[in-house]
Amino acid sequence: MSPFNDSIEVQGARVHNLKNIDVTIPREQLVVITGLSGSGKSSLAFDTIYAEGQRRYIETFSAYARQFLGSLERPDVDKIDGLSPVIAIEQKTTSKSPRSTVGTITEIYDFLRLLYARAADAYSFNTGEQMVSYNDEQIKDLILDAYKGKRINILSPVIRSRKGHYRELFEQIAKQGFVKVRTDGVIVDLEKGLKLDRYKTHDIEIVIDRLKIDDSDNNEKRLMESINTAMYHGDDVLMVIDQDTNEPRFFSRNLMCPSTGISYPNPEPNNFSFNSPKGACNNCNGIGELYVVNDKKLVPDESLSIKNGALAPHGPQKKSWIFKQFETIAQRFEFSLNDPWAAIPEEAKQVILKGGKDKFTVESKLLGVARDYNIDFEGVANFIESQYNSDSSSLKRWAKEYMDKVTCPVCDGSRLRKESLYFKVDGKSIADLVNMDVIELGNWFNGLLERLSPKQQQISAEIIKEIRSRVQFLLDVGLTYLSLNRSSKSLSGGEAQRIRLATQIGSQLVGVLYILDEPSIGLHQRDNEKLINSLISLRDVGNSVIVVEHDKDMIERADHVIDIGPFAGKHGGEIISEGTPKELVSQHTLTAAYLNGEKEIEIPKTRRKGNGKKLILKGCTGNNLKNVDVEFPLGKMIGITGVSGSGKSTLINETLYPILNAHYFNGVKVPMPYKSIKGLEHLDKVIDINQSPIGRTPRSNPATYTKTFDEIRKLFAMIPEAMIRGYKPGRFSFNVKGGRCETCQGGGLRVIEMNFLPDVYVECETCQGKRFNRETLEIRYKGKSISDVLNMTIEEAVNFFEHIPKIHRKLKTIKDVGLGYITLGQQSTTLSGGEAQRIKLATELSKRDTGNTFYILDEPTTGLHFEDIRVLMKVLNKLADKGNTVLIIEHNLDVIKTVDYIIDIGYEGGKGGGEVVAKGTPEQLIKDKKSYTAQFLKKEM
Repeated sequence: MSPFNDSIEVQGARVHNLKNIDVTIPREQLVVITGLSGSGKSSLAFDTIYAEGQRRYIETFSAYARQFLGSLERPDVDKIDGLSPVIAIEQKTTSKSPRSTVGTITEIYDFLRLLYARAADAYSFNTGEQMVSYNDEQIKDLILDAYKGKRINILSPVIRSRKGHYRELFEQIAKQGFVKVRTDGVIVDLEKGLKLDRYKTHDIEIVIDRLKIDDSDNNEKRLMESINTAMYHGDDVLMVIDQDTNEPRFFSRNLMCPSTGISYPNPEPNNFSFNSPKGACNNCNGIGELYVVNDKKLVPDESLSIKNGALAPHGPQKKSWIFKQFETIAQRFEFSLNDPWAAIPEEAKQVILKGGKDKFTVESKLLGVARDYNIDFEGVANFIESQYNSDSSSLKRWAKEYMDKVTCPVCDGSRLRKESLYFKVDGKSIADLVNMDVIELGNWFNGLLERLSPKQQQISAEIIKEIRSRVQFLLDVGLTYLSLNRSSKSLSGGEAQRIRLATQIGSQLVGVLYILDEPSIGLHQRDNEKLINSLISLRDVGNSVIVVEHDKDMIERADHVIDIGPFAGKHGGEIISEGTPKELVSQHTLTAAYLNGEKEIEIPKTRRKGNGKKLILKGCTGNNLKNVDVEFPLGKMIGITGVSGSGKSTLINETLYPILNAHYFNGVKVPMPYKSIKGLEHLDKVIDINQSPIGRTPRSNPATYTKTFDEIRKLFAMIPEAMIRGYKPGRFSFNVKGGRCETCQGGGLRVIEMNFLPDVYVECETCQGKRFNRETLEIRYKGKSISDVLNMTIEEAVNFFEHIPKIHRKLKTIKDVGLGYITLGQQSTTLSGGEAQRIKLATELSKRDTGNTFYILDEPTTGLHFEDIRVLMKVLNKLADKGNTVLIIEHNLDVIKTVDYIIDIGYEGGKGGGEVVAKGTPEQLIKDKKSYTAQFLKKEM
């Protein structure tokens, strides 16, 4: 057996900040890579091991296939041995498409579609009766039985309740040799020029045959031929009428309602897909939501006249075609454009908003002549709708200002067409299933087989087994509260990652190397256990699992831990210890110090009293919130806790933040439903720091993202030499023509395209990687050119710009959150998750606080090591000490134990959540018996 079979050998890894490291990673074990944020963990796991695994896989394709895939660059590493196929489960890979749901990502929805296409019973949407379908033999026998000895007409339905005169149709029918049709219940002869009233709805059937039913063979043969002809012309449906009673009865090869004759096509999996034209609701195209124009937004103030801008999209009167139209409408309905909107006749309002056509005559008293006017007006609301449906994104954005997002009234948000919702398994439609929590769904499927008919059991046994195993995996990774129709763009990074993990566990592969990026994000300690067990089960079937993680429990349960450090950025990139968790604890590293208790994030001696004022939010009912009333004490640091899916984000990000943002900054996002809010006068601004990643393009860097570069460019433009030459701040930007090097267009690198090989990046030979042209680089501030400034670390820049307050304040904040080691011009694509999160924090935290600012932070510890959290809490405590209110949504107990006031939401996730379980200081909270957070917090305190 070769030595590589039990380990992965990495030799000479130099990607990003890794310092030529050699490392041996045991196979078929749970390996955790830990260390400070930015120390090189992801560089080793993703940019070295995963990138090489991917590259080797793509190398196996032919050169022809590779040209379409784009080849991957070889990571900067001497060699990697013992590598198996690699699957990376990162945080940022969810689709932002409104068509992607939890059901489609996990593939459970595909199996549900199959189940409904093969084993569901169809019901009529008219009468609720079960639909029936027959073959031609059965139809013949049914007719012979039901109409023995009676005279019948056999007809083919061709038109069902549609308007039109149908002259051409009748001519066509006559050409095919038929002599009679039945229109609206009356049989008539086909004469030349026959036509109907075009404005009424009609039913038309072709009379195929009239015969008496008896036992002769001849009769049976004739009946069979008539059935075939009738089916051919009637689209697989025929109608039989008893000549004595005139009672119709329908027969169909497809599914059909026995009393009204409506038929459904035979179900295919596509009929249940909202991404296929066969299954999607025609009104909303399978999205489930629509934008509709809100008349109140078109006319926000009814006391204004049209002349003074009552119609918000058009504003005050100008010389334009549209105001000429308004004048014509005013003449027609006898009002003036100076009249307030409220006084305009209702009919005129309808024409202005919804459009209309009209002809009228106005007689001029002076000249004694009459003049004709035509109104042909589209309507303001229709105009807004047409702009929304245009291709331009800026017009779309403009139109959205006057529209509301509403649930589609036709499919009621189910995304499917009406017929698809009337196929049921055990009394439930597919829409009922996707609206259930995963827990509820699991319970429903558990006893399903026994409740089905023997034929259904035979068809669906395998499908149900697949669905149940996949639902179980979702439960195993702690996603009990999600429903399958939850849109994937509303998932947090941690949730999306755990869904992908569940899908991977479901695929039952063996011998694969899985690499995960902080799967514990957004997961409550209670569910952490489930997640760790899922990873252990992945390992036990024979896979190798590498996890980049800061979570204490995960590190303690690993088989092997690699600690990278000693510090971050260029001060990191070395392996400072590796071994079992027990061996790790005895080392003298930062991670070990926090694990063995030498260092810890201290609990404050006293909790802040706050300023005595409160923000009171009442009656919140968004998503799963159960009419919640919450008081936020101001001037304190508040922690919002609770299990995943309990309603924390709904309460804060979807209800509280939009209310505050609309109040202080005229934000446009509509908050989730609530009754009232009091205490807004005690605050004067709100700053929200959410989880969305910062712009990841090679042209974005910490200086541009934090807007510090704007100030630096202004400073360079004010240097006397630059003013003499007439340089403006734009001269010092590497994104616009003028000051940048045009050979590399300000990138500093040139791409050399290689056929069938990855593109090679080389330093630009004109500017030597400095991004700017010679003239721009001649302008110097304190002896440094603009390129030198971009290459400074934040620590150096803080001292360099200490006399320029605007620049100094922003840089100081970046240094305070622990990012002193990155350079101002470092590409955002090379920042780790924790670094990007803190750049964003620093950008928001450097805004001037007023002492009455309300900060909202959503899981700010994402991607942070214990030491990074300590540094971050120092910054946040400073803000709270100045009297600001800092509200943090968090699962990390190190943060929760240091806040002044906790609001715990629960008890469970999903439908079992949405209530305030406990509130008070951490000391008061740990006395609560029911709260899950309290149980774990007790151990920490």
